Amino acid sequence: MVAQTNSNSVISLTLGILSILIPFIGLFLGCIGVIVARKATKEIVHNNQSGSGLAISGLICSVVGIFIQLFAVLSILVFYSVRSVG
Repeated sequence: MVAQTNSNSVISLTLGILSILIPFIGLFLGCIGVIVARKATKEIVHNNQSGSGLAISGLICSVVGIFIQLFAVLSILVFYSVRSVG
């Protein structure tokens, strides 16, 4: 019998990919993706389901998306603060 794939792991991967691709909103999607990935990992262990690779990939994509979005926001803030001073 094949174990059922955890749906939260698929959701976390989707949110992680969207957090990389969508500007500004991706920061919030990444945070939600990290939470859902952690929840999926716990459910997979508890219910003996498959999808741990998807959950780990979702966690990694979400963290990368958060860093990319933070860098973009900070870059824009620095650009406008330097531009207004000069």
